[in-house]
Amino acid sequence: MGFCLALAWTLLVGPWIPTGAQNAISWEVQRFDGWYNNLMEHRWGSKGYRLQRLVPATYADGVYQPLGEPYLPNPRDISNTATRGPAGQASLQNRTVLGVFFGYHCGAPLGHTRSSPSCVPLADAAFGAERGNREPFLQALGLLWFRYHNLCAQRLAREHPRWGDEELFQHARKRVIATYQNIALYEWLPSFLQQTPPEYTGYRPFLDPSISPEFLAASEQFLSTMVPPGVYMRNASCHFQRVINRNSSVSRALRVCNSYWSREHPSLQRAEDVDALLLGMASQIAEQEDHVVVEDVRDFWPGPLKYSRTDHLASSLQRGRDLGLPSYTKAREALGLPPITRWQDINPALSQSHGTVLEATAALYNQDLSLLELLPGGLLESHGNPGPLFSTIVLDQFVRLRDGDRYWFENTRNGLFSEEEIAEIRNTSLWDVLVAVTNVDPSALQPNVFFWHVGDPCPQPGQLSTEGLPACVPPVMRDYFKGSGFGFGVTIGTLCCFPLVSLLVAWIVARLRKRNFKKLQGQNCQSIKSEKFVEGVEALEWQGHKEPCRPVLVHLQPGQVRVLDGRLSVLRIIQLRPLQQVNLILSNNRGRRALLLKIPKEYDLVLLFNLEDERQALVENLRVALKESGLSFQEWEMREQELLRAAVTREQRSHLLETFFRHLFSQVLDIDQADAGTLPLDSSQKVQEALTCELSRVEFAESLGLKPQDMFVESMFSLADKDGNGYLSFREFLDILVVFMKGSPEEKSRLMFRMYDFDENGLISKDEFIRMLRSFIEISNNCLSKAQLAEVVESMFRESGFQDKEELTWEDFHFMLRDHDSELRFTQLCVKGVEVPEGIKDLCRRASYISQDKLCPSPRVGARCPRSDVEVERTPQRLQCPMDTDPPQEVRRRFGKKVTLFQPRLFTEAHRQKFQRSRRHQTVQQFKRFIENYRRHIGCVAVFYTIAAGLFLERAYYYAFASPPSGIAQTTFVGIILSRGTAASISFMFSYILLTMCRNLITFLRETFLNRYVPFDAAVDFHRLIASTALVLTVLHSAGHVVNVYLFSISPLSILSCLFPGLFHDDGSEFPQKYYWWFFQTVPGLTGVMMLLVLAVMYVFASRHFRRCSFRSFWLTHHLYVLLYVLLIIHGSFALIQLPRFHIFFLVPALIYGGDKLVSLSRKKVEIGVVKAELLPSGVTHLQFQRPQGFEYKSGQWVRIACLALGTTEYHPFTLTSAPHEDTLSLHIRAAGPWTTRLREIYSPPTNGCARYPKLYLDGPFGEGHQEWHKFEVSVLVGGGIGVTPFASILKDLVFKSSVSCQVFCKKIYFIWVTRTQRQFEWLADIIREVEENDQQDLVSVHIYITQLAEKFDLRTTMLVRQGRPGRNRSLFTGLRSVTHFGRPPFEAFFNSLQEVHPQVRKIGVFSCGPPGMTKNVEKACQLINRQDRTHFSHHYENF
Repeated sequence: MGFCLALAWTLLVGPWIPTGAQNAISWEVQRFDGWYNNLMEHRWGSKGYRLQRLVPATYADGVYQPLGEPYLPNPRDISNTATRGPAGQASLQNRTVLGVFFGYHCGAPLGHTRSSPSCVPLADAAFGAERGNREPFLQALGLLWFRYHNLCAQRLAREHPRWGDEELFQHARKRVIATYQNIALYEWLPSFLQQTPPEYTGYRPFLDPSISPEFLAASEQFLSTMVPPGVYMRNASCHFQRVINRNSSVSRALRVCNSYWSREHPSLQRAEDVDALLLGMASQIAEQEDHVVVEDVRDFWPGPLKYSRTDHLASSLQRGRDLGLPSYTKAREALGLPPITRWQDINPALSQSHGTVLEATAALYNQDLSLLELLPGGLLESHGNPGPLFSTIVLDQFVRLRDGDRYWFENTRNGLFSEEEIAEIRNTSLWDVLVAVTNVDPSALQPNVFFWHVGDPCPQPGQLSTEGLPACVPPVMRDYFKGSGFGFGVTIGTLCCFPLVSLLVAWIVARLRKRNFKKLQGQNCQSIKSEKFVEGVEALEWQGHKEPCRPVLVHLQPGQVRVLDGRLSVLRIIQLRPLQQVNLILSNNRGRRALLLKIPKEYDLVLLFNLEDERQALVENLRVALKESGLSFQEWEMREQELLRAAVTREQRSHLLETFFRHLFSQVLDIDQADAGTLPLDSSQKVQEALTCELSRVEFAESLGLKPQDMFVESMFSLADKDGNGYLSFREFLDILVVFMKGSPEEKSRLMFRMYDFDENGLISKDEFIRMLRSFIEISNNCLSKAQLAEVVESMFRESGFQDKEELTWEDFHFMLRDHDSELRFTQLCVKGVEVPEGIKDLCRRASYISQDKLCPSPRVGARCPRSDVEVERTPQRLQCPMDTDPPQEVRRRFGKKVTLFQPRLFTEAHRQKFQRSRRHQTVQQFKRFIENYRRHIGCVAVFYTIAAGLFLERAYYYAFASPPSGIAQTTFVGIILSRGTAASISFMFSYILLTMCRNLITFLRETFLNRYVPFDAAVDFHRLIASTALVLTVLHSAGHVVNVYLFSISPLSILSCLFPGLFHDDGSEFPQKYYWWFFQTVPGLTGVMMLLVLAVMYVFASRHFRRCSFRSFWLTHHLYVLLYVLLIIHGSFALIQLPRFHIFFLVPALIYGGDKLVSLSRKKVEIGVVKAELLPSGVTHLQFQRPQGFEYKSGQWVRIACLALGTTEYHPFTLTSAPHEDTLSLHIRAAGPWTTRLREIYSPPTNGCARYPKLYLDGPFGEGHQEWHKFEVSVLVGGGIGVTPFASILKDLVFKSSVSCQVFCKKIYFIWVTRTQRQFEWLADIIREVEENDQQDLVSVHIYITQLAEKFDLRTTMLVRQGRPGRNRSLFTGLRSVTHFGRPPFEAFFNSLQEVHPQVRKIGVFSCGPPGMTKNVEKACQLINRQDRTHFSHHYENF
């Protein structure tokens, strides 16, 4: 079988291979990293493989904690004690410096890259290692072997002209490898150890050639004792040349300590200079083989990171501790060497010549020989040659490297060389290589270049010492960040300002949009009230020491002084009444520019002028006006400081009035004097002043929360002002307040009668009755016309039997209030700061929700509802309405029949038994209910955030503990964990956030079984939650990269080239890139900055405030998501730290989102004709347009439209107000912005009857929670403002289905419409009226809340409740049978009442749409109710 495959390969491939190239490479080419050298254990001897210990490790905790102080001495102390000594001692064996650096060149890759055994002598590791470029002496040896490789390749090219580059390279490579192996093991090693390695017996596949940690310490440290302070340079004629240093000085040799990582030395510029350096090292004798290390290595070794110098021996000693090297005595015992028991026995020769060294070292180890470490012990036992310990370790390592290498040149079974070639290689020495490469005269170089003996050519001028050599450059601490601190801070500050800049831009856009919108509406804010106000005196009004002055315009009119603002709006009117004493005070210093006008019973007016002439002009006009009004006045001058001190400001007046009202209500409501806020005894004068002050009409109106010009204020003020002086005294106010707070219904109605009996004839005419009603409803912007009011009055007179009367007596008037006699009892003046008792509020609110005749709205509860004529049980525990509400006797006698009273009915308790529970049990129950109510939300959020957290932790753990040893985690541990962990979570979140915007998919899925497990209604809320979380993670991600950039900016180039080999090349400069390079000149940095800017714009414009101010800006900026995803892809594709991973998360959501968009695009381009357009009140535009074929939707769903006349790309969402059974679609659009305003203008009635309406583009329908109203037996619809649009469709749909006998699960709907004024959305009244007419089964109960009116217990509101039900029980405001309330709906109380009306309904659906404030109140009420173990309220809401 194998033969057949080989034959087939030869036939197929052979003809295509050049003849000369056949069988050129007939051996297995070895890998450069040592992998697969051993066919059974592929990693043995490979780069990065684990160390092979000769002796068990020694750690402080037995696992990984290295030994250290105080158990062992400080490494630097050991270095100074054991290795310090004079330089200039010649080698005892006459070893050359070339042999020393050849040992470094051979051992460097083994000690620092743990390379493969075949690479022990090969340039693949030795020449490419970092240590090979540390100093020019190792560089020279590297260049020697590169040049020798080229020489071999040239010779092979001449012998085999048909070979290609690859064949020449591989043949030359294997020859150089073999030559280096031979020289290292059979020439250099014997010279180093003074012993010959054992004979080669062949490849041993079961021998692990991996590097031992003991060898790492032994091989290099013994060579350190032979490094000289300088190195000679000579030419081929034995001339030792002078060396030019960096500072242009001349010395006899290259100083070793000043040559580290020096790429541009003045004496090493040519190839001949490299030859001179090699020849100089061959002739120079090394330092003595002992324990002494010259200062070039001991004190001036290249330092790590920002430190320029370090102690090489101390660093190696610490490294040995980190590796867990054993002690000196344990190592000797484990390697079979004789034990050492005394310090003197370590090196007897040293003990005799330099005994103090051993004594000082013993003192450091507290005379405990067992603590002596391997490295100092091995150095101390060396004398002339490596000691027994170092020799044994080094020989063991080299023999294992040779015998465990399948590619060793003497292994005849690997097919590399023939016997003749092996013999030729064995006869090649380093002398041959030097002669061949440098072309030196053979007689000018000794045969064994690792030794120099007497009689050899070119003797050195003398043994080198530090004398006559340049001093070592002192150690410095490099500050790579120097000068970058300010710029780095400015850059970070600029990045942090992105949101602020975006905020400023958004603010400008909002302002421009508001201005353009006003122009569009034609609403120029001109608040000039009248031409007569134009004339006046400009001044500054001083409002107090703590308040800023405001510019005003003072205008004098007969009987009054008007103070206007810059827009000519009236700020204050000061009445000038006869018999008043007016004081006019002028300042006489500081430019004589201040004026103080004191009017009795008013706070003072203080004016400041620019010039005295301006003040004088006003004073003259004021004198004339006071005389014309018949007022007496006094005028004097004082200093400006005293004038301001004497002035009574508005704030002081408000404090005075506060005391006034406190004592007023303390008397009316019988409040304790202390609770009324009595001032201290020493302030009794101020109390007296407060009680004697009188209220102006403006202050009286403010206390009621009304306007001074309101008819109600004028009527009541005139009635209360008994003395007619234009002010209310304490007693006058008290008299009228007592009636409203404590009076009987007859007294209150009599007071009302007197208020509106304008001609004081004891009768109220129809005109006066109309004026009364108008005063009641003027706060709602006169929403009824004069004709409508007249019609209402006629119907009220007719209902009460007074159709033949033109005037009413008080008895007639009180009879008209018969249905609200009990409510009149609780009627009060709505005065600021005074609360109506909560018991009364709860009683009457609760009673007003569902009237008695609607207590049985559902057939299910009909059997349980008591008859209307059955007396309601009265128990002490229940709050009952007062029973003394019968009308006066004379009223009953007038008509000779019993008057039917309106009795608010309390709802019966639910039929479910209630238990008293402990607080702990209630808390547990509330928690259970919360989990039950939001289990879908909690489940989805938990799953999503568990995945995100898992991704974060996985990446953080990987880079902290499990990643390959790249060094990044060691350089920036916190930064890399933070940036990588958050990057994974952000990739997941920014990808799957797209699914929350797949409207078509969500609309489809909400009708599937998944809706039971996934809250699709909360898609937008989940979108915001994901976006907010992603924003926080983005900030953390950026913070992590800020840390990374800082640490990379202070890391030397040598470190960066190891961390990012594809990005940096170590050129020896050590200076890293600046911070701005990382931010703005790298792809990840620049795209990251751009993404921060994009996110800042998107998030700011997506905030609720700016989204409401300029929806188009939000829409446009949110489409930057396309750019965001492009930048995200580019940001991660650079693979600076890891391979791109974003596509793993992004691909599936992007495909789904793209498909959803394609579905929308397929619908958007269908033009739809508008059938009907109406301009309704309140700026609402009603559009009725064709229903596309196949367009199916449900009530409560919404669509997105674009008007072709306004552009085909701008779509806006609106809820359908048509019902699914209708043939056309309809929308009600309020003109709230530029687009909707222009839409209203476009669809205004055309002047030409033949004109057609512009067509529309339609996208949808899209589902939301409102469409699930039919899934509940009882549903509550809450609409606020324009938020009622989805419910118009629902109401019509429900009534239609019930009229055609369609089975509908929903048996009752309560529709709550909350509006500022009914006039705002009059178009909805038509829809509700249509629903009322078609609702034959009483399925819908409508409650309208008008929030602009005052509290229900205000007198005017009480009257409106009565007057709002004329004729056929229709509302005065809406003309509907629906119940009209005034104020904001108390949802909690309403939901409680529903539990009692529908006791057997387990779940009620609540659907709200409107302002966020309203939906939050509904949500809060549902949460409070759901804490109880009763009916559950499921809330679905939509904000606009």
